[in-house]
Amino acid sequence: MCTLEKTANNIFVLTLTGDDEHRLNPTLIGSILSALHEAKAQATSGSVLITTSRGKFFSNGLDLAWAHAAGSKPKAIERLTHMVKLFKPVVAGLISLPMPTIAAVNGHAAAAGMVLALSHDYVYMKRDRGVLYMSEVDMGLTIPDYVTALFRAKIGSPSAQRDVLLRGAKVRGDEAARMGIVDGAHDNEERLSEATMRHGIQLASRKWNGEVYKEIRKSLYPELCVVLGLDDAKAIAKL
Repeated sequence: MCTLEKTANNIFVLTLTGDDEHRLNPTLIGSILSALHEAKAQATSGSVLITTSRGKFFSNGLDLAWAHAAGSKPKAIERLTHMVKLFKPVVAGLISLPMPTIAAVNGHAAAAGMVLALSHDYVYMKRDRGVLYMSEVDMGLTIPDYVTALFRAKIGSPSAQRDVLLRGAKVRGDEAARMGIVDGAHDNEERLSEATMRHGIQLASRKWNGEVYKEIRKSLYPELCVVLGLDDAKAIAKL
């Protein structure tokens, strides 16, 4: 599950709770979507979202154990396909959220967990623990179109895209920053939390119009927005 809290600085903090792997099953996906809807409903000028987690993992991806629990290979594939479809609105919700977003990746972020992180505007990691890892090539799974569109939008280097998606590289914080995948790496969880909150407060102080911010963000990623069904650009002017 996850929780959503709002600070006095107009920052929403979405936390994946518990000490498990934060596997993205229908229950957790639904909880994240509800939190995003709540943040959107309460958003005002200057709102910011920070997403983080408790425990060793930021998120270890889709819940494959839940898929396999269906009892047969066809039913497991059906459940996996269902989760892929359910997760797409989470990516769309973050790309269309009317406020800046920051992911504080304080543990491993694998497969859909890495996708969750990269769906934010800014991503920070820890140096002492945690990797980014797209496991699909190692597991023999293809990658959904909205995920490859996200990676093309968010990772500018073709060689970095190749290493992450085609080599299954396990990327630690400093290397991820050098590759342009994340915005920075911090020594431990306390410094990561301080840095992301400090950045969030800086962004909140700008008091930006969230709807304008959202439309500018969408305009940066036209291919991704088409795949996500968000290609309904709106002209907003401050008169």
